[in-house]
Amino acid sequence: MPDARAMNVNVEVDVLVVGAGPAGLCFARALAGSGLRVVVVEQQPRAALAEPGFDGREIALTHASRHILEQLGLWERLDSHEISPLRDAKVMDGGSPFALTFAARDAQGGDLGWLVPNHLIRRAAWDSVQGQADLDILDACSVRGIVPGARHSEVTLTDGRRLQARLVVAADSRFSSTRRMLGIGARMRDFGKSMLVCRMQIEVPHQHTAWEWFGYGRTMALLPLNGGQASAVITLPPRDIEALLAQDEASFGRSISTCFEHRLGAMTPVARALAYPLVGVYANAFVGERCALIGDAAVGMHPVTAHGFNLGLQSQDRLAAVLCRAAGRGTDIAAPAGLATYERGHRLASRPLYEATNAIATLYTDDRLPARVLRRAGLRLAHGVAPFRQLIAAHLTQH
Repeated sequence: MPDARAMNVNVEVDVLVVGAGPAGLCFARALAGSGLRVVVVEQQPRAALAEPGFDGREIALTHASRHILEQLGLWERLDSHEISPLRDAKVMDGGSPFALTFAARDAQGGDLGWLVPNHLIRRAAWDSVQGQADLDILDACSVRGIVPGARHSEVTLTDGRRLQARLVVAADSRFSSTRRMLGIGARMRDFGKSMLVCRMQIEVPHQHTAWEWFGYGRTMALLPLNGGQASAVITLPPRDIEALLAQDEASFGRSISTCFEHRLGAMTPVARALAYPLVGVYANAFVGERCALIGDAAVGMHPVTAHGFNLGLQSQDRLAAVLCRAAGRGTDIAAPAGLATYERGHRLASRPLYEATNAIATLYTDDRLPARVLRRAGLRLAHGVAPFRQLIAAHLTQH
């Protein structure tokens, strides 16, 4: 890979990607062999990108996402021992013993999906672009300003360098500063809660079944991992999360075991717990004049349906396909018609799921009596409609 530090001002590039997270790096990788010159700008230093730290997040990958990762050469870079199969999923409400179950057998497609630590996906994405032709990564800097133009956008970096890009792609998180610079607004929904994630050793086998448990006063999820471990995900008001994080290891383990009503026996932490704010984001537009949004910069999902990463992976795949077709034909990669195709496809895929996810999160975190009755009735109704369960399972297992 050429030394990006040697680049002069006013360098012309085809695609400027802002953000070297999984969406940004997968997108850069998807453009390999297209003949397009790509530059990725990332505020983190290379050392942090090459060896990302454990962040507690376990990513639930669908069959379609695995297929994309295989095509990009990422799947083969993952440690097979860290890939945990997801065989079944249960949705529970309050103290009711009833559970709505989604099983792989409903779709006859093997496992429902797989759980992979987020930091390992990030590392695989970084490794996959090393030595890629026509790609430069400018680390430890960020975008200071963007001036769109008819033929290219003028981009100024915080270190003073300037680039002319035919297309600017924002992939810098749901709180994207690039999106704002591009003049694209977004609808944000702050749920007023935080999500605590903690990897635990458990006593009772989980049978590789995921739980989504809508308790009263809190929401919990259990993500089954290999080696008798599980990732416990608990949603609570920030002050309650802070109180949990302040506990010593033994007290924390007892608290998490109590949250899960000891259904998994004693739960012991095996890694540091971390917390993240719960904020949903949906951009008002996914494209603009010589620009596009992918990943969380386009759609930042509430984690209740575990589809955020999968949607982000789909977004980069859709946009890369549009650009590769244009490059192959020798046409403008930022032509409005091509970008409109990307926006239309990703909006159709993401909007219904985003709205449904928010509706579920709203209903199943409302502890008032009418909501409790509706919650329980909804689960029982869904359980009684076998085609519904089969449809959800098929959606997870389709390629």
